[in-house]
Amino acid sequence: MEYLSRTSSPVTEELWQLIDEATVRTARSVLTGRRVLTMTGPLGIGTGSVPVDDQDQKAETASDGFIVTRGRRMVELPTLYEDFTLYAKDLAQSEKAGYPADLSAVMAAAQAMALKEDRLIFLGNAKLGYDGLLSVPNANRLAKGDWAEGENAFTDVAAGIETLVSKGVYGAYTLVVSPALYMQMQRRQQALGMMEIDRVSKLVEGRLFRSPVLGKHQAVLVSAQPQNMDLVVGQDLAAAYLEQRDLNHVFRLTETVLPRIRRQQAVAVFDKA
Repeated sequence: MEYLSRTSSPVTEELWQLIDEATVRTARSVLTGRRVLTMTGPLGIGTGSVPVDDQDQKAETASDGFIVTRGRRMVELPTLYEDFTLYAKDLAQSEKAGYPADLSAVMAAAQAMALKEDRLIFLGNAKLGYDGLLSVPNANRLAKGDWAEGENAFTDVAAGIETLVSKGVYGAYTLVVSPALYMQMQRRQQALGMMEIDRVSKLVEGRLFRSPVLGKHQAVLVSAQPQNMDLVVGQDLAAAYLEQRDLNHVFRLTETVLPRIRRQQAVAVFDKA
């Protein structure tokens, strides 16, 4: 069975291509988590669950002729989705007039999907039992100063890097901040002749991103090496055909993804003091 129900739909190949292009283009302009985490997959819609190892606890234990892996659990890949409708009359008019179909509904749905994915990556979903980078229980939590004043942003991020190093977390570091904190760093340090954001960016070798899913005062520093964390993708973001309702065409954007945090100590969360 074709999972996305495309071949049985009345939608033309040309329109499917336009929908795919609009979906990918819009999602890429919004997604932040995929710029931070290494992607594993797509593994296909048949991948229902994956092992999540706690690298600080993982070990094989033997007892009474049985060997099991401690520090490992199987976690289901949740399905994210967003529906949208293309009106049959609009499609017919665009075809008759010879101009491209209006795909603003596709782009709005793709943006909503991108934000859902980033919320899962950064904030998790407590109701469903999924941890995000800011919500993992054993992350390092550091008091954050006022990043609109002095050198607080630089000092806090430097302290975050020192904390990760002290926990044996080495390699490249990535900082993700809220839009508000990003703007607060747009200040010139007169004594140094540099923008505060440029100083902070140098600390993480340019791996500084902002995401609208973070709250006003939220920031997170991670060592996003694959041995520490990754993003498991089963079904990558794609449009499926749902039904024809009131003569109009109803679609669903869907994907199965899971942020897999193998080492929680590779995360440093800045909390407002």
